[in-house]
Amino acid sequence: MKLPVIAKIAAFVSPLIVAGLVVAQTAGDLKSLRGAPVDQELQPTPVYQQHEGREVRNYRQQPPIIPHSMTQYQIDLRTNQCLSCHDWSNAGDRGAPTLSMTHYFDREGNQLDTVAGTRWFCNQCHVPQADAPELVGNAFEASSTSR
Repeated sequence: MKLPVIAKIAAFVSPLIVAGLVVAQTAGDLKSLRGAPVDQELQPTPVYQQHEGREVRNYRQQPPIIPHSMTQYQIDLRTNQCLSCHDWSNAGDRGAPTLSMTHYFDREGNQLDTVAGTRWFCNQCHVPQADAPELVGNAFEASSTSR
């Protein structure tokens, strides 16, 4: 009893599939997401290099920009690899800048021995330097040149 039902469904569905394929083939040129035909070789997008050295800050209390790549750094609830160099206990040995003392105060203003939880995720304020074009137009002027 089940076999005739399956045969009827197959008889109904297979012409629909064939008709769909015919319509897709005659619909015209399809545009791919890559913007070129499949057989055309495209040049890869440029890889923007990190700047070397430190950038000048544009306004007071601007978070410093990170002068190195962070691609292999783990920052999650339990681990923050930035602190292996930048924590006050390690910075002198590693030759890295020490975190600002503001990173060691909790919300109530109490001084802590470890980085406060509100300052744990470094890349919410600090970003790596890169020689990349602006994504959005920008007319920002540094504070020293403002009127």
